[in-house]
Amino acid sequence: MAVDTSACGGVGASSARAAGATATGPTEGPTAVGDATDAILNNLREHQYARVQYWRFFLNLGLALLDVAMFMVGAATVLLITGKAMNVALPPRSVFGPTWFLIIASLLWVGCLRGAGIYHRHVMGDGYEMVPMLIKATAAQWVVLCAMSYVCDSVTLDLATLTVMVLAGAACTGVERVIARALMTRDFSKGAYTYATVVVGSPQGLADTLVFLQDRQQLNYRPVAICPIREDERSGEIEPAFLNDEELAHLAAIPGCNDLSVLPYDDQLAERAVRLKAQTVMVSDVLHRDSDNFNTFSLRVEALGLEIALMTSAADVGGHQLAMRTIHGVNILTISLTQYGLVARFAKRVFDIVVSLIAIVVSSPIMLAVAIAIKCDDGGPVLYRQERIGLRGRPFRIFKFRSMRLDADKHDADVAAASGQTLGARFKVKDDPRVTKVGRFIRKTSLDELPQFFNSLIGDMSVVGPRPQRQYEVDEYNPLYATRLLVKPGITGPWQVSGRNDLSEEESQQLDVTYVQNWSVLGDIVYIFRTIGVVLHPKGAY
Repeated sequence: MAVDTSACGGVGASSARAAGATATGPTEGPTAVGDATDAILNNLREHQYARVQYWRFFLNLGLALLDVAMFMVGAATVLLITGKAMNVALPPRSVFGPTWFLIIASLLWVGCLRGAGIYHRHVMGDGYEMVPMLIKATAAQWVVLCAMSYVCDSVTLDLATLTVMVLAGAACTGVERVIARALMTRDFSKGAYTYATVVVGSPQGLADTLVFLQDRQQLNYRPVAICPIREDERSGEIEPAFLNDEELAHLAAIPGCNDLSVLPYDDQLAERAVRLKAQTVMVSDVLHRDSDNFNTFSLRVEALGLEIALMTSAADVGGHQLAMRTIHGVNILTISLTQYGLVARFAKRVFDIVVSLIAIVVSSPIMLAVAIAIKCDDGGPVLYRQERIGLRGRPFRIFKFRSMRLDADKHDADVAAASGQTLGARFKVKDDPRVTKVGRFIRKTSLDELPQFFNSLIGDMSVVGPRPQRQYEVDEYNPLYATRLLVKPGITGPWQVSGRNDLSEEESQQLDVTYVQNWSVLGDIVYIFRTIGVVLHPKGAY
């Protein structure tokens, strides 16, 4: 790590030189020096901005052209197979035939994708975020083409054919995006499609953020420097923080972070970031966005055209619907989460009932086979009922296929002690001796969860939501994590599809709280599709 310890305190000159400070001749006056420096900074910023806009424009243009081509391929294939190509001529027929219809429909498809946000730089290489946006764009395209078919008398496609056309085009686009994402991810390590980033925060906040960015390279942030800071407890002012040898070694041990520059926190931080060709300044902690410290900091950074990125809490109000109202000369900011309205909650309940009924009917042969296997294994009861905590802390009885021996609950404390753990929210033994042979298989494949669809049907649970937990786990919740009790627990959800027992406690909490704030029926559909993938390729299930 390229570190100058004097620079961390903001008093050394060597860090300024490392950051690209401009040397001036002895005969130049202060005004001339300032003008020359401003000109250099402006030229650097213009060059960096042009470079970023260049690759963003051509990357998005290339993706858009591929999206057009893929939708045309999918839609044209359906028309050729069904033999209905002549049903889609636009008026007048002699000029605008099926080809023009496909071109216009494909351009509308790009518009729907853009409206869904799929061309945003944070989504380009992120398969998880891309899927719900692709679904949203598909629904919008279906509505648009239905409207076109209704308005244009010469477009006489039936609803089934039009629907299959849209689905085929979306499927081809999805395949194309998977391939494009793989190619972009390969280039991320080479610095392509990335924003050079200066990370500002406490020593621990810097380490956490660098690890986060290393694990999520699809966000396109590439750290080039760090700026350690702390808050003076007496004055509340932000000041530079000195990194000791242990903290430096910890930061240098993070993959890809050995050669980061260390910048001092002072009035020249933004200028140094520009000279390092940074595009973004990311704040990990200490600087809070509702403080005067942050307001002053942000003005200095944004005045040079740099972007500010904030690492915020999962429950940050920025994700809420905001509305500013002026009442008798007083500005009042109101916030709300639209998914907790009556219509949205009713839609989720209907969704749970429909999906649960379908799942029970489809999986009934599998449930019968599992029940027979459990009965033949040890002759004990097939189902296992246990008290779990549901919506707003109310207990209910959860149904599962029994995967442990009959007296398993009585030995929780003994098994926890034997494995060196404490009985709490994170208690889980990888090779639990109480699990039966059949139980090990149905846990690995998540078949033990199938009876929970009856819990969802009667309303104790939802199809998608945070994992249902026991009372001793709930007793350990901090106030933020307790917000997971504001929604019904789910059969599947963020924890179940993101690594399960392999997740850390902090990661589990972040996923659950984020779901509470951002859930939607469309998002629940995405979780169901992701669950199918997890069942086929289980990770962290034991």
